[in-house]
Order: sequence, then C-alpha cells, then structure tokens
Amino acid sequence: MTAPLALETRKGLPEELRVLVKQYPREMWQGHANFGGLTAFWLDRHMMFRGLIDKLVEGSEIRLDRGDPRFGPELSRYTGFFLNQLHHHHMIEDQHYFPQFIPLDARLERGFEILDHDHHALDGHIHALAEGTNAVLGLIAERRDEKDEVARLLAAQRDFRRFLDRHLEDEEELIVPVILEYGVDDG
Repeated sequence: MTAPLALETRKGLPEELRVLVKQYPREMWQGHANFGGLTAFWLDRHMMFRGLIDKLVEGSEIRLDRGDPRFGPELSRYTGFFLNQLHHHHMIEDQHYFPQFIPLDARLERGFEILDHDHHALDGHIHALAEGTNAVLGLIAERRDEKDEVARLLAAQRDFRRFLDRHLEDEEELIVPVILEYGVDDG
C-alpha cells in the first residue's frame, strides 16, 4: 500500500472513492429506506470498538496519573474482549461482507482493497497491543514497577485508537452508501 493510502498515514479515502458518500452523506443514513437492522448493528459494533479503545486509553492514563487498583483486571478483561471481538469482526467483513459488496460498484473496488490492507495492518497492531498489555500484566503480577511499561502501552493504545478510527470512518463511508444505493439484503 502506498504511503498516502496506508492506514498509518491516510487522512481519508481518495476523492474518487467518495462518490457514493457524497450522494449519501452520513446524516441521512438512518432515515434511508435501505438502512436496515444489520447495518445499524454493524455501526453499533463500530461504536463499541471506539468506546472500548477509549476506555483502555483512559484506564492507562488514570494508572499513570494516580493509580487505580482495578487497572490490572480491567486491562486484562477489556483488552481481551476488544481484541477478540475486533479480530472476529474483521474476519466476518473479509469473508462475508466485502465479497458481497465488491461486485456492486466497480468504481469502489480499490476502496475494498484499501480496507483489506487496513485489516492486515490492524492485525499487526492487535498483536503489538496484546504484547504490550501482557508485558504490563506480567509486571503487575510480579508486583514490579510497571509505570514505564504502562507509558509505552498508552502510546500504543493511542496510536491504535487513531488507526482504528481512520479505518472505521473510511469503512463506514464506503460500505453504508453501497448498502443505501444498491439495497443490499440487510436481513
């Protein structure tokens, strides 16, 4: 993936891939006749992912600022849930949704390639976040000072949040307008 389109550096979708989102801006999605329950559920999952990464960042910030005895158990529980759910979500998109949507509009094929590359890039960030979390949890279990490791984890969490938000926004602005335009069966 070229640098301007890579997840870590992209500022948004290229204009030629924004053709349908210009026709169907975000503020009109929910009122559209082709906006169904499955699309609403999918967008809710995206909101859940955003909320979970915010919670993880906030937990690390609090731990560094003033400490929190619940940090270790909450870090373990929320990070595990977040990463497992995100990985599963991407598998469903890659295996079910993207193949269904790609043939509908040839103009957007490159957009689905970008999203696929994002998923691969996010896999690397998922593994790094898991490793950083496990390093912090190991230090907590050993009752060793984890402050430096928490600071590294917080930086990784903040980067992950930025990458995830970029991906989710671009994914939503590509897929939801396709659903609205072509009336994809929304269960």
